[in-house]
Amino acid sequence: MSVKLGIIGYGIMGERLLRAAMNHDQARIAVAAVFDPAPASQARLAADFPAITVTDSAEALIAASDCVYIASPPASHLPLARAAIKAGKAVFCEKPLATDLDDARAFAREAADARFAVNFPFASSFAVAQLRDWVEQGAVGTPQRVDIELGFAKWPRSWQHDAASWLDGPQEGGFIREVASHFFFLTLRMLGDLRLVDGRVSFPEAGRSERAVSADLSLPGLPVALEGGVGITEKDDHNTWTLTGDKGTIRLRDWSFAERLDPATGNFVEAPDAIPNEQARPLVLARQLDKVASLTQGASQDLARLDEALKVQETVEALLAKGER
Repeated sequence: MSVKLGIIGYGIMGERLLRAAMNHDQARIAVAAVFDPAPASQARLAADFPAITVTDSAEALIAASDCVYIASPPASHLPLARAAIKAGKAVFCEKPLATDLDDARAFAREAADARFAVNFPFASSFAVAQLRDWVEQGAVGTPQRVDIELGFAKWPRSWQHDAASWLDGPQEGGFIREVASHFFFLTLRMLGDLRLVDGRVSFPEAGRSERAVSADLSLPGLPVALEGGVGITEKDDHNTWTLTGDKGTIRLRDWSFAERLDPATGNFVEAPDAIPNEQARPLVLARQLDKVASLTQGASQDLARLDEALKVQETVEALLAKGER
C-alpha cells in the first residue's frame, strides 16, 4: 500500500521534496497534502501544483498523512513532530531538531521508540557511498585526520533569500547549523563519535548569524579541523570533506564529487561516475523517499536517526556558544 506523505512548509526544502515525491513511484509513496500558513507560499504552491491538496491547518495535514515531512523553520520542528507522533504518524524532519537544546534532548527521550528520522541526504548520497567503498577497500589505510572546509560568497546563499529572516538570524540560522551540520553528520556516520575540543566563531554584525568559524574537533584518536567563512569564495557554496590516512587521501567536494588524491601528481581525481549536485540531488532525494516509505512501514532503513541528529545539534550548539559577539 502506498505511503501517504504530508508536507508541512513549502519553502526550498518542501518544494524539492514535493517535486521528488511527485516524480516517484506512486505505488511506493504519494503526496497526501501540503500545508504552509504563509500566503506567499500558498500562492506559489497553487501556481506550481494546482492539483495538490492543500490543508488549512497542520492538524488537518497530520490527519491526512501516514508520514509527515516537516520542512518549516526550526522553531516549529518539535511542536509539529510531537503532534504527529501523538497522532501515530511517522515523521521525517529537517534539521536542526530544535532551537532549544534542552528541548531537543527531552524530545530524544520522548521519541526514542517513534518512527522518526532527520533529512541528512548524505545518508543516501552516491558520492558518500563511493567514499565508504574506498575506505573499505583500504585506499585510506589507517585514518589520521579529517578536514572540513566551507566557503560562501554571501549568507544566506542567493537561492535562499526568501528565508533570510530566519536563515540569517543567530537563533535559528547561520551556516554552521545549515551546512556544517551535514558534514558533522557525515563524520559521525563514517568514523564515530564526534566531539568539540575548541572553536572560534565570529558574529561581526549585530542580530545576524556567524560569518566565520575555526574549530578543532575530535573522533576517538583522530583530529578533525573545521574552517569556514562568508565572503571567501565567489561561489554560492564551496565545500570539501577530506579524510587523510597513512595510505591515501580521499575527499567529498561540493556535495557530490567523490575524489581520490593521486600521489604522482598531487591532484585530486574524481570518481568516474561523479556528477554535479544539481544532477545528483533528485536522485538522492528519490533514495531518501524510498527510505521514508520503509520508515513509515516499520521496515529497516538507514536514514539519520534521532540520536545522530541530537549529537549533531549538540556539537553545533557547543560550537556556536564559542561565538565572539
